[in-house]
Amino acid sequence: MSWLEALILGLLQGLTEFLPVSSSGHLELAGAIFKLEDPHDFFTFNIIVHGATFLSVVVVFWKDIVSLAVNFFKFEWNPEMKFTLLLLASAVPTAIVGLLFEEQIESIFTEDNVVVIVGFMLLITATLLFLTRFVPKNDKDVTLKTALIIGVAQTLAILPGISRSGATISTALFFGIERTKAIRFSFLMVLIPIFGANFLKVIQMSEHTAEASTTAGPMIIGAVAAFVAGVVACKWMLNIVRRGKIEYFSIYCLIVGLTAIIIGSNM
Repeated sequence: MSWLEALILGLLQGLTEFLPVSSSGHLELAGAIFKLEDPHDFFTFNIIVHGATFLSVVVVFWKDIVSLAVNFFKFEWNPEMKFTLLLLASAVPTAIVGLLFEEQIESIFTEDNVVVIVGFMLLITATLLFLTRFVPKNDKDVTLKTALIIGVAQTLAILPGISRSGATISTALFFGIERTKAIRFSFLMVLIPIFGANFLKVIQMSEHTAEASTTAGPMIIGAVAAFVAGVVACKWMLNIVRRGKIEYFSIYCLIVGLTAIIIGSNM
């Protein structure tokens, strides 16, 4: 992997992790365009850039995270304790599916027709985003029931092409959760599965790193690009959802999805 490829992939990961267009889907499409055939390179790179986007959420929401942590360890029933428990509950579906079906999930990313799969999944994302146009404004809070359902929506985003932020925010809006609360919950809930998944992958990383050919330079460039783009995209997405403009991304997902299907079918 060259430094230019790492830069582009890092920027792509950082931007698409928070915009409702699927980061995994775009990375797969970019990997196909750049013809990145070394799975060990891509494995290591994915760990690093996902870790960078994890840090971007921490930077943007550091006040919320500190407040939640401080109040959680008071071990008293308060709004922050309740919110933290709801975040933990939302991670349960993803944890179960990730642990029980890890091999099946990883096999999807190695399919010969992965570009076509990404295309169809982007069409699903486009549909979810478009439907938010018809959701009336409401001011409900996240409950245990909705936290679990939003967690299921996040689990679906394991599939390349299903946007995590798009699926979780759309689901929250469908259940009448107020827009600012929906995006805050969506962005904070991602910290748990990203941290957990990356922790498990780091355990395997030494083996893959030993076999990877990419030097540290491109990896660092990709990580910095993902972090900076992640901070920008995270703040941008906050404003987009507050203004109720999330459905406009459905047009982008539709165009990219159809393009991926057409190109992938002829590969």
